[in-house]
Amino acid sequence: MINAVITGVGGYVPEYILNNEELSRMVDTTDEWIMTRIGIKERRILKGEGKGVSFMGEKAIKQLLEKTNTKPEDIEVVICSTTTPDHLFPSTASICAEKVGIKNAFSFDISAACSGFLYALEIGTNFIKTGKYKKIIVLSAEKMSSITDYTDRTTCPLFGDAAAAVLLEPTDDNYGVLDVLLRTDGVGYPHLYMKAGGSAYPSSIETVTNREHFVYQEGQPVFKYAVTNMADISAEVMEKNKLTSEDINWLVPHQANLRIIDATVKRTGVSYDRVMINIERYGNTSSVTIPLCLWEWESKLKKGDNLILTAFGGGFTWGGVYLKWGYNGK
Repeated sequence: MINAVITGVGGYVPEYILNNEELSRMVDTTDEWIMTRIGIKERRILKGEGKGVSFMGEKAIKQLLEKTNTKPEDIEVVICSTTTPDHLFPSTASICAEKVGIKNAFSFDISAACSGFLYALEIGTNFIKTGKYKKIIVLSAEKMSSITDYTDRTTCPLFGDAAAAVLLEPTDDNYGVLDVLLRTDGVGYPHLYMKAGGSAYPSSIETVTNREHFVYQEGQPVFKYAVTNMADISAEVMEKNKLTSEDINWLVPHQANLRIIDATVKRTGVSYDRVMINIERYGNTSSVTIPLCLWEWESKLKKGDNLILTAFGGGFTWGGVYLKWGYNGK
């Protein structure tokens, strides 16, 4: 039976650091307020005229190709998860592919908010399982600062910018993506979305004046659903695969809010020394948070390690993945 295994991880974070002290001079907030409620100390922001997510995606993919000694012409599929594409069309995946010299692949974007990497990973995994494709890049790239209202004290401390990519290849061994559970519930629509800019409410002078091109979030219902669903689906994946907390080498939760992460950790029973957490330094980079963790922790990962990946995002979307790591970190 063919399975899809991650054989490398590349990543990129912008140089500019927006810390809580600077943010408190921009909007009515404090370091104590942000750390107590969210757990974020600083976030990376992409600066520069005309620099979109493809700028970061290109760097993440280039690093991935170099680390895995893979030629661009050998890549067959590029899937990009993003909520903040360079343009509505063409796809950010196609722009990144062109920038790094990938010419023999088909490329497309998906949008599933903060759960996007898990959705894209499932798609890529099933392409591999067909036996037709041998090398697939799954990229997550987000410039959340481009849709963040820095006059809104409830949302502007949350988000940062980053990109990370993984290479998927086939294996006959019992490694890689072993199980995936994904869910969507449209009840979340009014609680977390961007009001204007789509076909229902196209851009206009009025929508810009009313500041409707930024993230709109109702914190309490989003928090309630996130705590419940992210924790529950993590436990469901573990129970389905007969995994105890001791069997899990690493829990990789979406980095949205430290209290949501805490709830997931308690639900799974995994000890904190085996949980990947970098929210304090990068904030919520939407669909990038999970592959960004894999990128940062890659050197600590060992072949055969059991990982649970879990995320929750707008839509509402959420999911859990059981992944057996395929190589010793370098």
